[in-house]
Order: sequence, then structure tokens, then C-alpha cells
Amino acid sequence: MDTTTLDLEKMQTAAGNACRLMKVLSNPDRLMLLCQLSQGEKRVGELEASLGIVQPTLSQQLTVLRDEALVTTRREGKNIYYQIASPQALAVMTVLFEQFCEPQTGDNS
Repeated sequence: MDTTTLDLEKMQTAAGNACRLMKVLSNPDRLMLLCQLSQGEKRVGELEASLGIVQPTLSQQLTVLRDEALVTTRREGKNIYYQIASPQALAVMTVLFEQFCEPQTGDNS
């Protein structure tokens, strides 16, 4: 097997991983959850209050993020805390923030 074939296989695997991440981020609730978690670890109640996502939807979307290994959890008493576990997801969130959320400078039109 030559190097070109190996490089193509690596690229195909990487493309599949990137597409899976982008699919998860394409849901507005999941995107907002990751946006909040990019600021640091949060309790489920904090996420619910700050985003206004009702509990059944919140649980469903957090499950998707856990299943995709984008977040991890820890329990402290009755509270469950979430944090971002994926450096790739955090990097994409940083770019999205820079492109869509930061105030634009120099263009006052």
C-alpha cells in the first residue's frame, strides 16, 4: 500500500469525524449548550436557567453531546456538572464565537 492511499484513508477518516462534529453542532440547542460550556463547567440547572431550554429537550441534547464524547459529567451530591471534553469542539466553538459573536470592528454600516 503506498503513502497516497494511506493519506487518502486518513483524510477520509478525518472528514468523517469533522462531518460528525458539524452535524452535532448544527442543532441550535446543542450549539448554545456548547457555547455555555466553553465558558467553563456548568450544572444542569444553570444550563436550563441561562438558556431557557426545557428539561426534556435539555436532557435529550446533553445525551447527544455525551454520546458523541463532546462533554463529560461529574456528580456532586444531587447536582450533575457538564464540561467540554473535546478539544476539537472547543476549537470550533472559538472560531464560531470569533466569526459570529464578537463585535465587529471598523465597519459601522
